[in-house]
Amino acid sequence: MTRKQKRLAVIGGGVGFLVAAVLLVMFAFSQSIAYFYVPGDLQKTEVPPGTRIRLGGLVETGSVERGSGSTVTFVVTDTIGTVPVTYTGILPDLFREGQGVVAEGAFTAGNPVFVADTVLAKHDETYMPKDVADRLEAQGVTLGGKETIR
Repeated sequence: MTRKQKRLAVIGGGVGFLVAAVLLVMFAFSQSIAYFYVPGDLQKTEVPPGTRIRLGGLVETGSVERGSGSTVTFVVTDTIGTVPVTYTGILPDLFREGQGVVAEGAFTAGNPVFVADTVLAKHDETYMPKDVADRLEAQGVTLGGKETIR
C-alpha cells in the first residue's frame, strides 16, 4: 500500500465513523422528542396512542377530582378545546384550578383520557411557560390581563 492509499483509508475510516456517530445521535434524539400541543390542536390533529407529547393549557375551574390514593383527574383547556387528564403521583405545590400547567405523557389505545407521568405548574402568579402562553395568545385567549414572563 502506498502512502497516498494509507492516507485515503484513514480519511475514509474517519468519515465513516463520523457519519455513524451522527446517525446514532439523530436516532437517539428522535426517540426522546415530546411534541407540544394545546387542547385546540388535539381537536385538529390525530395523535397515535402511545406517542409521548406535552399537553399545555389552563386547569379548568371545578375539574380537579382526587381519586383513590394519589390519583388525580383534571381537565386542561385553552378555552377552544378540553382534554381530560389523569395523573398518579404528587402534584406540584403550585398546581391549582385556573392556572397554567404542562403535562407530559400519552394517550392510551381506545381511551380519550390523557395519562400524564409528569405535571409541571407555574411558579408564581405572573409566569406561564412560553410555549403555553404563545399558543394561547395565538388562539385569542386573554391571560387575565397579566403579563407573561418569558
